[in-house]
Amino acid sequence: MRVLVVAESFLPHVNGVTHSVLQVLAHLRRSGHEALVIAPSGGTPEGARPGETAPAQKIPRDGVERVEGFEVVRLPSLPLTGYASVRVAAGTVARLRRLMSGFGPDVVHVASPFVLGWRAIQAAGQLGLPLVSIYQTQVPAYAGRYGVPWLEPVLWNHVRAMHQASTVTLVPSSHSLRELQEAGVPRLRMWRRGVDTRRFRPSLRDGALRARLAPAGERLVGYVGRLATEKQVEDLAVLADLPGIRVVIVGSGPLKEALRRKLPGAHFTGFLDGDELAVMMASLDLFVHPGESETFCQTIQEAMASGLPAIAVGRGGPLDLIDSSRTGWLYRPGDLSGLRERVADLAHDDAKRGAFAEAALASVQSRSWTSVCDELLVHYERAINVKTRSRHARMA
Repeated sequence: MRVLVVAESFLPHVNGVTHSVLQVLAHLRRSGHEALVIAPSGGTPEGARPGETAPAQKIPRDGVERVEGFEVVRLPSLPLTGYASVRVAAGTVARLRRLMSGFGPDVVHVASPFVLGWRAIQAAGQLGLPLVSIYQTQVPAYAGRYGVPWLEPVLWNHVRAMHQASTVTLVPSSHSLRELQEAGVPRLRMWRRGVDTRRFRPSLRDGALRARLAPAGERLVGYVGRLATEKQVEDLAVLADLPGIRVVIVGSGPLKEALRRKLPGAHFTGFLDGDELAVMMASLDLFVHPGESETFCQTIQEAMASGLPAIAVGRGGPLDLIDSSRTGWLYRPGDLSGLRERVADLAHDDAKRGAFAEAALASVQSRSWTSVCDELLVHYERAINVKTRSRHARMA
């Protein structure tokens, strides 16, 4: 197949959308397919020094940027106000239509569409191309947290329009499936995310790193992700006076300095990726994620693959990932005393924490990216068949 991938977010900005797109591209290369990537122009990598570039952005002598051997076409973009590492692309529908026509894809894959993705959906529709949209970011839920609650119904109208215009929409969790069904979005299918169990594994636990972070033998309770309003990292302040624990915050974002003030006893690592992240994850004792707007929450799977029990809000993607009282704990949205109690329960009971960790590790062993991306290829084929039958019906 020839697959045109439109990424609302891409390197050098590393997040869940970028990570899943990179996994898809790697699988397409291994499977012998062709791909073209359309993405916003770069910017500074999350947590990097100004002017620093990610390895994937080093352009070869022919002047063509490639990732996994596939060409990346960058469209002009502007930084999002208050979050400079997030780029908003400015390409027109006509420009996207020309790029699609030039490449001649069998299917268009739109990752977490919103601005650039919406233009791609319109362009693909005008060309009659099969289009698979990946629902990955619950943007309407951000409205209230960013002080504009009146925007939420407007944003839901936009989400509905985008996905109604798609041949198929893939959702990552049962919560997202119900949410989009209730919003009136048709043609929904489940497509979960894989986890790299070769990179994330308990054997990477680093005693020297633990000694630096917990010199008095504290239990390390870690969060990994963006430091942004929708992640609710400030909720971890409820853990500040728990005896015998140290909170570790891994990530960067616009709230970094504000969170340092709210969590003065926590250790902030800054942005980590790749093997550095895997070592840090394996060196923790517990994983926590307080955000209530997660459609999936990939870091929970990575924590479990690293041998950690996970504690998260009982809403959204974590509902599918955590078997409460076996692989971790879920707590009610807004119940910070519940968060505190769940952390204390596992931090102070080594035997229970060990049993939860063992169950968590076992629960993710079958969730390989290879199997997940094989499922995606089936969704591509189904979208192509739907469009083919539709064209034949119109001609009959």
